[in-house]
Order: sequence, then structure tokens, then C-alpha cells
Amino acid sequence: MAAPEGGYVAQSHAQTYTTQPFFLGNVMATANKVVLAYSGGLDTSVIVRWLQESYQCEVVTFTADIGQGEEVEPARAKAQALGVEEIYIEDLREPFVRDFVFPMFRANTVYEGEYLLGTSIARPLIAQRLVEIANETGADAIAHGATGKGNDQVRFELGAYALKPGIQVIAPWREWDLNSREALMAYCEQHNIPVDFAKAQKKSPYSMDANLLHISYEGDVLEDPWIPPEEDMWRWTVSPEAAPDEPEELTLTFERGDVVAIDGETLSAAQVLAKLNERGGANGIGRADIVENRYVGMKSRGCYETPGGSILLRAHRAIESITLDREVAHLKDELMPRYAKLIYNGYWWSPERHALQAAIDQTQSVVNGEVRVSLYKGNVTVTGRRSQDSLFDENIATFEADGGAYDQADAEGFIKLNALRLRIAATKGRQHQ
Repeated sequence: MAAPEGGYVAQSHAQTYTTQPFFLGNVMATANKVVLAYSGGLDTSVIVRWLQESYQCEVVTFTADIGQGEEVEPARAKAQALGVEEIYIEDLREPFVRDFVFPMFRANTVYEGEYLLGTSIARPLIAQRLVEIANETGADAIAHGATGKGNDQVRFELGAYALKPGIQVIAPWREWDLNSREALMAYCEQHNIPVDFAKAQKKSPYSMDANLLHISYEGDVLEDPWIPPEEDMWRWTVSPEAAPDEPEELTLTFERGDVVAIDGETLSAAQVLAKLNERGGANGIGRADIVENRYVGMKSRGCYETPGGSILLRAHRAIESITLDREVAHLKDELMPRYAKLIYNGYWWSPERHALQAAIDQTQSVVNGEVRVSLYKGNVTVTGRRSQDSLFDENIATFEADGGAYDQADAEGFIKLNALRLRIAATKGRQHQ
């Protein structure tokens, strides 16, 4: 079989796969034009043809560069080979970090104590652009390649419905019977879909998702939570054991809670995260092996590399430690788990997330200054912090003579008032209740 232009060739597969039409009640769902979140890979290439044939609709493809580290322009030729006429390929790295990652890190957001939400935070932006492109092109539906087992289907669709309540969402993995890579490749052969089969068959055994904040790995041996990940799985970070034997120092400059410069060099939001990824990865920082609770009900194991985010989180907490009022800082810590759950579960566009964001952002007006961190063999250590908005008063905190700045005798009354309820309970014999 001759290879078409671009070198893609379909190979023969024995089994025939069919798809079933999707019905809403007793009425078959219809769509005239569908905007598809398209990567150019095997799954979404199959989805293009499946939509064209199952729904008899026009397909618009949308491919976003959010820092996944792969060229996105080849998706154009692949979409054109499938007969797609309206093709959107966009560099969204700056808005991704500026409008989604940075606001999330202002809250010091961590899900279940470990996960820095690298996949979760990318989905609201993709959902937003899918809806906007649907509006621009007159499409009446959007489609995505998320499976029916994961969280991403929820995140994409909650975002879409929040932004355009009447939009139709098509999720092929919940409709078709193509439930394996072999089935997908067979469908490609049967439906004349140009796919580089040699590359498809050599694909990593892991299910991976990457953007400028992180890269994730799931599946294969990781489905047994007892089996350790293989060293050659990791792509962004060296192992801590192989990291340099000398620490590396960085100074991060914050304005209103966001990093705006590294070592005195002013950088854009995306440039900040890219540089932190590079320096953190070289020092073995940001690896995590987690079992998390998915919103759809199951436990799932994932491994993550988030080098830049790990540095950013530690540094942001350090600058807040000297600039935020104690009760404001504690309130933020109390709100953070709820905020993290909202993002993880797909509620970025919800009114409660917007309300929390407004409160969080209000606290950041004084989060200005510099933090110095030391990167060494997988560890991020804060070695200094300073700010014109600092609430740290050396005259009061000193262990030396403070010139009357703090009257230690005042502590006696403070302690007695706070002990009053404890003393009353003890007189009633309740000290052990």
C-alpha cells in the first residue's frame, strides 16, 4: 500500500469494528457542526472520522499548545487529511499560566495533601476555548476524547455547560465499542484514517498528560499500587540520587502573589514556570507517586512530575509567612482544601470558586517581595525572604533587649484569660473529658 503524503500508512487488521448511533431517550442525537478538542493522535483522529460518519456532521478541530512539549502544528496536516476545513491551532501557554495556574497557586492549592492539580487546572481553559470556538463557527456541539472512567469528562462538560448551557456535548468513549488500541487501529484501516502505525505501536505504555505545569503517568504497572515506577518512566526530572552534588540557589520576586522575576530577570508567567521546570527538573525536584480519590468514585494511582510548581508552592508560602496577617493566613489554609476540591472536580467556572478566588486575591495585595530558595537533590529549601510589606518586626521578635517594644509581663493576663474555661472545667472534674 502506497503511503500518502506525510508518510502515514494504514495497515491491515483482521477484526471489523462498528459503532452504534447515540440516542437521547428514543430520539437519536444530532449535530450539524462539532468542535473537537484535537491532539492529532490516534484517539482523536479516530474521533474525527467517527463524528463525520456517525453524526454526518462537519467537524472543527481545536488544538492547544499549553506547554506539553510537543509540536502542535503537525495536527493541521492530519486534520486536513481527514477533510477538516476549519482548524484552530493556538498557543495558550501564557493565558494558561497567567489566568489559571497563578490564581490557583495564590491559594497554595494542593489536593489531598499531595497533588498539585496539573491536569485539573488545564481543563477549564480548554473547555472555555471549545465553547468560544463553537460560538465563532456556529457549531451546536463540542466533543472530547476523555474516557467514561475518568475525571476529565466531568471537568470538560461542567465547564462547557457553565459557559453555554444549551451546548450539546459528545463523548465518543461513552458511545462506541472501540475499547482498545488494537480496535482503534483497525478502525483507522477500515475507514482510511492516515495514522503512523509504527509510531502508534511504539507509544509509551503509560497514559500521559502534559502541560507547562506538569506531566502525569497512569496505567500499565502503575495500576498495582505496590509496584514502584520504573526510572525510565520519568521525563522531566533526574532522580534525586543523580542530581548535582552542589545546591543551586534561585531568588524569586513576587508581586501581588505572582512571581514576576527570577534572579532579577523579569519574565512572563509562562517563562517563569518554564524556567522553574528546567531548574527544578535538573535538581530532581517535583516527583510524586499518589493514590487519589477520583470524583467519579474510584481510587486511582498516578505519578506526577511538577518541578516548577513544587518550587512555586514553597516560595509562595514563604513570602506569605512574612506578609500576611496570622488569621488571614490561617483562614486561607482552612479554605484551601475546599478550593482544591472544586478545581479537581471540575468546578472552576462555578460561583463558589469565583467567590473563593475573590477572597484569595484580595489577600494578595501585600504578598510582595523576594524569596531565596536552595534546590538540592529533590528538596526545595527556603533560605531567605524579605518584603517592604513584611509584618516581621525584629525589635519585637528579638531574644535580645527590645527597648520596651514588648512587655513580657502582659503575657500573664493573656494566658490566664485563655486558661479560664480550662480552669472552670477542671474545677467541675472535666479535665479528662
